[in-house]
Amino acid sequence: MNGLRVAIVEEHEMQTFTKDIVIDIKVRDLCFKPYANHPKGCPNFGKRATCPPQCKLLADVFDLDKGFWIVWIEFNFESHVNRMCKNHPDWTQRQLECCLYWQGQANKNLRVEIQDVGYYLQGRGVWKVTTCPEAMGVNVTETMKKIGIELEWPPKKIVRKVAMFGQLKLTGDHGCSCQ
Repeated sequence: MNGLRVAIVEEHEMQTFTKDIVIDIKVRDLCFKPYANHPKGCPNFGKRATCPPQCKLLADVFDLDKGFWIVWIEFNFESHVNRMCKNHPDWTQRQLECCLYWQGQANKNLRVEIQDVGYYLQGRGVWKVTTCPEAMGVNVTETMKKIGIELEWPPKKIVRKVAMFGQLKLTGDHGCSCQ
């Protein structure tokens, strides 16, 4: 494990610096994987700048030799589903787990964590963040495993939302999902 855990900001918000990123452009094929009501995969593919094929690969945007801050939050999905079940006992399991009812809060928590890490990184180089490393060809599941964090697929207990800070290459068009 090359990563070094440096801080725990709150009980469910963490970040780690590492140079051990698993790059596998085949992970972008997840965009085509069918799921409920989306037989052709993600409807955002080819439409958003943060999605393939518009989003460039990690190595085309970031200096891989300088390492990355991996930022993530943990959302208690099991507790959310149990709460929804109590509030809506007639709902199906699919309705209870629907991302429309939890993803906004998880994304907000990730934005707060990104702001905290961004503040910490001020004056320590020019760091940019991507909130969708998969679109850039990062195998997030394997990268997180290398730093000792297991992701559940599909999540039943904990949802982990992951972002990455990296330093931009000095040259080139950085058309990507960077903030």
